[in-house]
Amino acid sequence: MTLDINRSDLSVGVVGTGAMGRGIAQVTAQGGIKAVLYDAAAGGAAKAKAAILDTLKGLVAKGRLTDADLAKTEANLAVAETLADLKGCQVVVEAVFENLEVKQKLFGELEAVLPADSIIASNTSSIRIASIARALKHRERVCGMHYFNPVPLMKLVEVIRATDTAQWVVDAMVALGKRQTRVPVVVGDTPGFLVNLGGTAIGTEGLRIYQEGRASPSQIDAVMRDSCGFRMGPFELMDLTGIDVNFPARKIIYEGFFHDRRMTPSPYHESLFHAGKLGRKTGGGWYSYDAKGAKIDPGADHMPSVIPAASVVVMDTHNEKLVALVMASGAKALGADDGRSPILVAPIGKDCTTTAVERGLDPRRTVAVDLTGDTAKRLTIMTAPGADDLVRDSAAAILGRSGAKVTLIKDSPGFIAQRMCAMIANLGCEMAMIGIASAADVDTAMTLGLNYPRGPLALADWLGVKECHEILLQLQSITGDDRYRPSQWLRRRAMLGMSATTVE
Repeated sequence: MTLDINRSDLSVGVVGTGAMGRGIAQVTAQGGIKAVLYDAAAGGAAKAKAAILDTLKGLVAKGRLTDADLAKTEANLAVAETLADLKGCQVVVEAVFENLEVKQKLFGELEAVLPADSIIASNTSSIRIASIARALKHRERVCGMHYFNPVPLMKLVEVIRATDTAQWVVDAMVALGKRQTRVPVVVGDTPGFLVNLGGTAIGTEGLRIYQEGRASPSQIDAVMRDSCGFRMGPFELMDLTGIDVNFPARKIIYEGFFHDRRMTPSPYHESLFHAGKLGRKTGGGWYSYDAKGAKIDPGADHMPSVIPAASVVVMDTHNEKLVALVMASGAKALGADDGRSPILVAPIGKDCTTTAVERGLDPRRTVAVDLTGDTAKRLTIMTAPGADDLVRDSAAAILGRSGAKVTLIKDSPGFIAQRMCAMIANLGCEMAMIGIASAADVDTAMTLGLNYPRGPLALADWLGVKECHEILLQLQSITGDDRYRPSQWLRRRAMLGMSATTVE
């Protein structure tokens, strides 16, 4: 069986006309396809059509659409009064609220009115497609079609293949996504699908660093923005999407993967959820916000300037970035320890304590520097417990003379950037290995779905695949926590000197 998605008379039904349903109908109609809206609420579909047209008229006024574009799209929008009115649709996309029983009932009703060769898809973001379809007679024609909000602006759509989904259905929905001017990726029917699953890494590791008392939310967010190029750090992102959304999602994914340590939620996250501090929408979450959504007193994310020391001991003389920073500061780089000056090291994956002890350095004067990413904007430093504050501050001042902000954190294996990026990369590698999606689609989905500066596998390449693997090994060894076990996908490519994107 096949479905010609390019046929001129293709009709797509959209059930549920909230923000997601309206967006799906809009990109369908703008793609030259007839979109038929249905809503259980009386008059709901007609109101949704009017709202879509108002949006498009606004784009015409701004010169982004022509009157002809508007007329063509309007001609492709139709309203159904009953579910039975959708019987002429070759595809129906469900976009009602996230409740399994409601969706199961709706799919049963759709199966009763639609021809056997019509496709029924769910826009669910968290419910297994197999669960929605399990009571149907023709489960092979059911799949997921997970769009992202706001649909007209977010190009990604996840085409979710359930256990019984036929290949012709997957092929047809990929083609439909392209006609809607989306970028489709084919995804397995797993908890969180691709983007929501992949997105757990940045949040859970940010929370882990905070839970260990290594850094504040503002410090973690600043490092991820300035050093690693992310538009938002994990705490800003949690506040934006809403803790009432992301905390339950974390629990669903954790339970769905049978308590995999890499998915472990945080009790601090749960505390905010139960306190009703849900982020921007309530004026407070990880940060406090004013009426316009601006942060109120987020806390310092870098050290104040101090007078630099005259000399510094650079132990990692092979590290060109570290040597260049010291040379540019005007400080004198000593070839041997004078017993007084700061000792600079740049460990990969290790904390300052481990580095000082293993190398026989004075832990009171050893300052570890993270050179991950954009060192022109921000540098992160840390010292072992009992370190000399004056020596530490003088080292920070030397580094700060480059113009970069210097963030001081508590001693932590992998600092912030190394830990965060390695965990994001590792989960992406694992998703590619277990076949949730292809390696290329993992990276495409995470860049388009979450606005990451690069996909997880490309992030491993950016860190250096061997370095990424080493960071995880050190984290696992020092913390004793299995959450840092490297994916076998990453391990093999690190050993072979290959890109993380190399397919098998």
